[in-house]
Amino acid sequence: MKKSVLLPFLFIAIFNFSCAQDAENEVDTPEKIPFTAELLIDEIPIPWGMAFLPDGSMLVTEIAGDLIHFKDGKKTMVSNTPDVYKRGQGGLLDVAIDPDYENNGWIYISYSSEEGDAKGGHTALMRAKLKDNALVENEVLYKATPNTTKGQHFGSRIAFDNDGFLFLSIGERGDRDTNPQDVTRDGGKIYRFNTDGSIPEDNPFVGTDGAKTAIYSYGHRNPQGLAKNPETGEIWDNEHGPRGGDEINIIKPGNNYGWPLVTYGINYSGTPITDKTKMEGMTQPIHYWLPSIAPSGMAFISTETYGADWKGSVLVGSLKFQYLERLAMDGNTVTKREKLMGDLGRVRDVKEGPDGLIYVAVEGKGIYKLVPAI
Repeated sequence: MKKSVLLPFLFIAIFNFSCAQDAENEVDTPEKIPFTAELLIDEIPIPWGMAFLPDGSMLVTEIAGDLIHFKDGKKTMVSNTPDVYKRGQGGLLDVAIDPDYENNGWIYISYSSEEGDAKGGHTALMRAKLKDNALVENEVLYKATPNTTKGQHFGSRIAFDNDGFLFLSIGERGDRDTNPQDVTRDGGKIYRFNTDGSIPEDNPFVGTDGAKTAIYSYGHRNPQGLAKNPETGEIWDNEHGPRGGDEINIIKPGNNYGWPLVTYGINYSGTPITDKTKMEGMTQPIHYWLPSIAPSGMAFISTETYGADWKGSVLVGSLKFQYLERLAMDGNTVTKREKLMGDLGRVRDVKEGPDGLIYVAVEGKGIYKLVPAI
């Protein structure tokens, strides 16, 4: 009897110890911060996503459903936004600008949608144009199914690669044992589209019976960071693990990233999910966090605006510990972690603007601009 009670706790201790041995260095607080944080847009409860227009203005999504146009120091609410299924982590999510925006004017938005026959909602992707602070020519490009009343793991981020393809992340909607490993089902995937919502002919599951052909990679949990590496053109994601095991992955066509068959995390209750952190045919993360930081948002520093040492770094927001994290990189290897903007609040998103400055979305505060101090 005693042996059966002790074994799960012994496994957890061994599992966490072995993972801790493999984990990256502890997060540091740098002696000198090469910026000051200036509150640019205030009073936004949960600013979820940001995008920059060619005229220097900014679009910001607020999860409850507002789309804010910030121009010349003034906030204006954009009308004719999509109806959102506001439950738990669902709502108005990411916003992105077409790479050819100056010629076509398309804006892309991800959100939780009730569209469909079943109750609840799932993640959707739409595009529209902005005219007189209203969305016009609205088109739904993709709607994941089936709807569910669960409130977790909608994803969702939007990114474009060098060829102009649109990538969209969708979480597994709290159904880990069904969705992420099944390419005939939505959820727990990274998707790739042409900008009109059609499916690229070379997507990896085109021609696979029953597959959702928009799927580009699978085996994900809840990716809330998605960004293009400006040096390589690759799409990277960060995603929430359970208790431990948040990840950074480089997204490759057709690859399986393992969730929930392999993970560096455990259940929130402390019980094991699996005894495997690696498995043949499943792609390892390039970095994982123990303990979890609850990562959201992701940006690469492509300039020397904040110093030569920062160029090439990856920035990730921490919801759990309420700071911005800088990961110094040597190629695809994290060499150092630094804690920035500590105790400021739950960092929901981070972007490098066209001006080379970093912008940070903080829940309960708004949008901060990081003004270089060097």
